[in-house]
Order: sequence, then structure tokens, then C-alpha cells
Amino acid sequence: MIDKLEMFLAVAKEGHFGRAAQSLGITQPTLSAGIKQLEEQLGVLLIFRGSRYGGLTPEGQAALVWARRIVGDTRQLRDEMRAVRHGLSGRLRIAVVPTALTWAARLAARYGAKHPNVGFTILSRSSAEILQMIEDLEVDAGISYLDNEPLGKVSSVPLYDERYTLVAPEGHPLAAGRAVAWSALEGQRLCLLSPDMQNRRIINRRLAEAGVTPTATVESNSTVVLVSQVLAGGWLTILPQDIAWFLAQGKPLSLVPLEGGGPGHAVGLIAPWREPHTPVLEALLTEARRMIR
Repeated sequence: MIDKLEMFLAVAKEGHFGRAAQSLGITQPTLSAGIKQLEEQLGVLLIFRGSRYGGLTPEGQAALVWARRIVGDTRQLRDEMRAVRHGLSGRLRIAVVPTALTWAARLAARYGAKHPNVGFTILSRSSAEILQMIEDLEVDAGISYLDNEPLGKVSSVPLYDERYTLVAPEGHPLAAGRAVAWSALEGQRLCLLSPDMQNRRIINRRLAEAGVTPTATVESNSTVVLVSQVLAGGWLTILPQDIAWFLAQGKPLSLVPLEGGGPGHAVGLIAPWREPHTPVLEALLTEARRMIR
């Protein structure tokens, strides 16, 4: 039945039989037959469908919760048995907010040095996407904000508190001081992360609290694009200190701390609420805790 539940999860996620079949690497007729067999085994209709996908039935909505739990438990059992026999191995999938990618790289490097048979897939995603991917079993863990917007029921390990830096071209008037007030950004040409990013919502709030209209003439979901825009001339951007320092190395840019605005927000590793975690994931949580000692 597990393979049929995997098919059901894929259809619920994609909302389309063709895309779900493609994601599983099977044909659409095979997928449709699998869903039909699952419905026959459970004795209920799970999906409304005519010529196309029509959404989950009420029974399908209830079954989705159980399917995620059963598939998650099955994967955990598989991972634990593999760890008993071969030690830690496999692949960890982590979704990360763009401003924390340098921390993800550090965590993967530290983990990989101790467990070389575990590989990593690291994806850049918004905080909302990370939570959905964890719920849908698409990733094993995430690195996101812990104390700004609701997370739901997850395991978490704080990694650092975000502090903000103005990234400016060398010679820009605001680059001359040792620090810049948020209020000094009124009327400046800003390029910022797109509104779907939690960092942008935090920046907007800080600007508004300082009496600055939080607008940006250029928006992107990539920190690389923002720094490139500053290099192109005339723009300023605001980034957390760590990613700003990494991206600005060797470039004609100035990094100036932004003062005021209250404490920074906590960023950390999050994982599905599950006790116990798989050995591979528990080792990742342990390594994250060691990073902040």
C-alpha cells in the first residue's frame, strides 16, 4: 500500500495527474490505476475527478493526514534499518531562506566531515514554502526564522540572530559613517528581496517604524541579484551581516551596520515534529546545536 500512498501524496501536492506521474517517474495510467486501487482498498472516494483533477473529497482530506504520517514513518523505519546496517548514509534535503544559505553551507560541511556517506540537497526557498515542503515530506529539514511568524509544530534549534547591514557602492554618501540610521534611507533607491520573503517583511516593518516608506525599485528572490544591482550603480540594499559579508568580498562595496530598530530575529534549523527523528536527521540537529556552543 505504501507505493499507492506515495501516489496519492503526489497527486495532492501537484493538483494534476500528469505532473504527479512525472514527479514519480511513472505513466499517468499507472498512477490512475494506483489511486483507484487505493480507493478500493479504503472503500472511499479520495479524489474528485472527471476529465481532470477536481480536488480531494472530504475523505481524501482526512486520508491525506494519515498518508503523510504513514509514509513518513515508513521512510523513518527504512532509514533506521539502513543506519543499523551501514551507519549513517543517504541524502538530506534542506530548504533554506536565501539570507541563511551561508549557514546551510557551514552546517553541511561540518556534518559531512563526520558522516561522509550522507549527501545534501540544499534549496533556496521562502519561509512559507519551507514549512509546506516539510509538511509535504519534500524536504527533511529547513533553515528559517523562528520568532517572527508562526511555525506550527516543529522541532527547532536556534543558530543565530539576524543583524542588518546596508550594502552600498564605495563612495556613496551613506557609506562614509560607522553606522547608518534606518531613517536615513528615506528617498534612497533600494533593491530588496521580494515581498514573499520573510526577510522583506521584516525590513518593511523596520523601515516603517523609522518613518521610511518601504518601497523598492528593484525586487528579487535572490541575494546575488541584489548585490549585483548595487554593483551596477545607484542602488542600496539591506542584508543580514553574514550573507552581506560573503557576497561583498573582493568587490567595491561598503558594508555599514544599520543601528536601531530593536533586536534581530532568530534564525535556526527546523524539522518535522517527530520523536524519535531518523538517525540521519537527529545527527543534523545535534550538529546544529554544536554550532552555537
